[in-house]
Amino acid sequence: MYHPERVPQFVLPISFLPEAAAAMTQLGTAEHPLRVAIVGAGPAGFYVAEHFAKRAGLTVAIDMFERLPTPYGLVRFGVAPDHEKIKNVTRVYDRLAGGAHFRFFGNVDVGRDLTLSDLRRFYHQICYTTGAQTDRRMGIPGEDLARSHAATEFVAWYNGHPEYRDCRFDLSVERVGVVGVGNVAVDVARMLCRTPDELAATDIADHALEALRASRVREVYMLGRRGPAQAAFTNPEVRELGALPGADVVVRPDEAELDALSRAALDKEPDASTEKKVEILQEFARRRPSGKDKRLILRFLVSPVAIHDDGRGGVAGMRIVKNRLKAAENGSLRPEATDVAEDLPVQLVFRSVGYRGVSLDGLPFDERRGTVPNEHGRVMDPATGRQVPGVYVSGWIKRGPSGVIGTNKPDAGETVAAMVEDLERGATLSPAAPEREAAERFVCDHRPHCVTYADWKRLEALEVGRGKPQGRPRVKFTSVEEMMEALGRA
Repeated sequence: MYHPERVPQFVLPISFLPEAAAAMTQLGTAEHPLRVAIVGAGPAGFYVAEHFAKRAGLTVAIDMFERLPTPYGLVRFGVAPDHEKIKNVTRVYDRLAGGAHFRFFGNVDVGRDLTLSDLRRFYHQICYTTGAQTDRRMGIPGEDLARSHAATEFVAWYNGHPEYRDCRFDLSVERVGVVGVGNVAVDVARMLCRTPDELAATDIADHALEALRASRVREVYMLGRRGPAQAAFTNPEVRELGALPGADVVVRPDEAELDALSRAALDKEPDASTEKKVEILQEFARRRPSGKDKRLILRFLVSPVAIHDDGRGGVAGMRIVKNRLKAAENGSLRPEATDVAEDLPVQLVFRSVGYRGVSLDGLPFDERRGTVPNEHGRVMDPATGRQVPGVYVSGWIKRGPSGVIGTNKPDAGETVAAMVEDLERGATLSPAAPEREAAERFVCDHRPHCVTYADWKRLEALEVGRGKPQGRPRVKFTSVEEMMEALGRA
């Protein structure tokens, strides 16, 4: 049950509203709260809620919609199991959700169970924070062979995402290629190199734990198309690779050295973080293998150009070409292929070359960028050049897949500032049924098995309880059916 009597007060003084709009609506007051729907319960969505909460004097009633029964988005399904501390950010989200003026409608798919037109009947403003839900492709021959996968699928699988729990990855092979040198690629490589005992102390999904226990993988290649200075991984992530108990990290000395263009760029614009990253990699290059069970080989200035077929429709190897860096017109350094090529004897490939947003029902979409066209978070109609009234975006669906979890916070601040500006000038939707109970009644009629935040906290407590006997943070439910059965709502 929801408890409307526990309402936090965040109020924008009426004097900031245009006089006519204030007289007609008095939106943002305790008597007439600004009703906001947030679609997506990941970090971007919670940061939108947080920025509203910090607006002293503005009363905002927030309803958050999530197609899965569980909140937190990529914090739950993207952060690697061996990075438990990063997940502590959910404590902030829990505090936001604790107020009665915040409601969570989980297991509700906006676009299937509800439409944008439905939301317009109940809310003054609607903000989509759905992230980037698919991956980018490499566009090379052999990419669709068996044992060639998107890294995003592997990450969702080992993190227990209900839609990926039945994926199959052939870990009976000995050599794996991971294309990309961002933090997701590092996570994939690290998870493949962790020992079973290390993994058993995390909240990795049980099905993934058992599969990785039986893994025969002994070598993992991680491939970057540019040099060490341009690698997208962060320093803590790459430093961790050098401390793996079960794997030696290997870097070729010639590929760890900076080319003349990268050195000149750093001399022109010094960057301590980049210098440290190069230093870490060069230290790796000086190491001698110590005879650990596995090897993690980092390669730079190489690009895959084809994945070889084993004759049975599976991966038999990967052709890579050596690159050199060339200055682009905008000043960036871009890879250019040389005529030097080699074959890597990998039998399993994970591509980690970026995420991509998917189009949303009823909204314009930029196919090239994989984002919703917007100006400072206001959704724009490219056909007219005008704002789509009352509709906003934040997070990756707004700006593209960049940054880390915390990057969504200032991004959400920009969107909320735009939403408040529109409120101040009276440019909000005029819902036919703005009453709090109307939206809840409609949602429950259309999706009887919707999940509240209290339901989620019950599920979380059950997961934590299941993990305690094993010394693990939690043992996740990995299917919607399991979750609903645990709630007694099967």
